[in-house]
Amino acid sequence: MQRKAYVPGVALLVVLVAGCSSGSGTDGTATDSKAGVPKAAAAPPGRYRTLPEPCRAVNKGVLKDMLPGAAELPDDQKAKAYAGAAELTYDTDRRVGCRWKDEAPDAVRRLYVDFERVVSYDPAVSDDDRAKAVYGKKESAAKLPTAKDGGKDTSRPGGGGTGKSGTPSGTPSGKPSGLRVQNQAASPTTPPASSGPPATTPDGLKPRILTGLGDAAYLDDALTASGSAAQRRTVTVVFRTSNVIVTVEYTEQPSSPSATAPDSQELQEKTQALAAKLAELFGD
Repeated sequence: MQRKAYVPGVALLVVLVAGCSSGSGTDGTATDSKAGVPKAAAAPPGRYRTLPEPCRAVNKGVLKDMLPGAAELPDDQKAKAYAGAAELTYDTDRRVGCRWKDEAPDAVRRLYVDFERVVSYDPAVSDDDRAKAVYGKKESAAKLPTAKDGGKDTSRPGGGGTGKSGTPSGTPSGKPSGLRVQNQAASPTTPPASSGPPATTPDGLKPRILTGLGDAAYLDDALTASGSAAQRRTVTVVFRTSNVIVTVEYTEQPSSPSATAPDSQELQEKTQALAAKLAELFGD
């Protein structure tokens, strides 16, 4: 007698369930097994994957202009002064920097260049958006004067009440060349921190937002002194281009405590000019 083939009920149920649960959605898109909705695409990566070599990013002509005392050194010392000193870093694809120092008879000058490539570890946030946030914190920390401040200088965080100042030794004939500037209201006369004649802040030279440099940029100008030391001026330009943030810091301190404060316009023009050259490294 011939027996009929049959499928056990349990096995049939497993087959039916598997057939219903496998495959994709009705529109052919893969679904999230937890949420039951299509997975969101990851945010795009930043434009830049590597960084320039910082000690080679500044050409010799610029270094000669910003570090004039090095020209008087013996050849071996001159070469070392122009070569700069690389900052210690553990990931040269993420952050690199270089420092130069010039000890001339009239003043000590320091130059610092820093490149930071910002990477977002949140798949929903792009590298560019993360870089915008990092840059925004730097700009906020600089406490740049705004129109509502009435042109008054604001204090640097942790500066013990020492105010920022774009105070050159005299009033220049015009605004610094190159980049356009915003927030150019004049500030009142500021007494010097050490000996020397009082200085005034001309229009367009106080800390401010810059336009025409990268995707966003600002300039800071701080005049400080310590005890009987000469007034030290530090001009800083920070700009963002896509997911890279560039910082240029230029400092000058006269050798004599009684010397006039370093000229704001001169330092700002040199710092902005270098920043503009560095921005070209990230061009198309």
